[in-house]
Amino acid sequence: MNTIRSRWLSRKMAEEFGKSATATTSSAETTRRFWPSLLRWIPSSTDHIINAEKRLLSLVKTPYVQEKVDIGTGPPDSRVRWFRSVSNEPRVVAIDQLGWGGSSRPDFTCRSTEETEAWFIDSFEEWRKAKNLSNFVLLGHSFGGYVASKYALKHPEHVKHLILVGPAGFSQETERITKFLSTWKGSLLNQIWESNFTPQTIIRGLGPWGPDMVRRYTSARFVTHTTGETLNESEASLLTDYVYHTLAAKASGELCLKHIFSFGAFAKLPLLHRASEWKVPTTFIYGVQDWMNYEGAQEARDQMKVPCEIIRVPQAGHFVFIDNPSGFHSAVFYACRRFLSPDPDGESLPEGLTSA
Repeated sequence: MNTIRSRWLSRKMAEEFGKSATATTSSAETTRRFWPSLLRWIPSSTDHIINAEKRLLSLVKTPYVQEKVDIGTGPPDSRVRWFRSVSNEPRVVAIDQLGWGGSSRPDFTCRSTEETEAWFIDSFEEWRKAKNLSNFVLLGHSFGGYVASKYALKHPEHVKHLILVGPAGFSQETERITKFLSTWKGSLLNQIWESNFTPQTIIRGLGPWGPDMVRRYTSARFVTHTTGETLNESEASLLTDYVYHTLAAKASGELCLKHIFSFGAFAKLPLLHRASEWKVPTTFIYGVQDWMNYEGAQEARDQMKVPCEIIRVPQAGHFVFIDNPSGFHSAVFYACRRFLSPDPDGESLPEGLTSA
């Protein structure tokens, strides 16, 4: 049995929600919890992920509910814990894809690009069915943008608008990369990539020194570009804790990378090649300093037969929603204007944002 973990924001917090969730703990799990995590090589666990996320989301002022949604049986030997909640209120839902974050991490056994894409697309479709959702706006970031695009291609009847934030998969391998891969250095790096050596592998290998490595990264990387200030000490600590535990957890979804991308993060089945099949209106959002190239989206737009726009957010890189949250929110609201405004055609692009 597999689960996809989601968080939804509503106008009212479900009263006593936390009291309704129950969990059964085996004696073995109790022993593991008792044994100090610092004495383990990798000081992490599923409980650590969930607790770290709760602490991080304590910064959110909007009421929210966390839940795990049962999506049925999965690969052999998958072990998950789950609980359900119910609400009929309008909400925004953020989910952890199968094999990532707080969702279950089944053994990853796919052996081809097609099998791997189906692993993610079909699990998301089962989540949609379990939540009884349809005709929604779907937003995906980076690899999530790749999955969202593939899902919309297969199930366009459920998606009324697609928002892709710095999506992976639209750029083709360049001649420069091809030449580099023909060298011994390129060949070596490509072999490392094909062996599924990921950043998560490094963090797990560092064991008890892993948290410090992640702390150094988050402190250096996540700067609020709009103010030039780093995260404060409390925010940085909460983010570091959450990022570390999600990276150090059992390898699952990350093992897809070598099947989806070649070395250099170029898609093996580029979305650009399917742009003419697009059936869902789409908005691309890129930070101006995003290392993902927006020119691939421009090429795709030229082939699309549906409305498509590209928005660039200043003072932001790949993590545009952290780098410039106000600019990101403006871009998302503008993308959704047809569902929010009585006169969407009369709205102009918010100040500071640019079209590409």
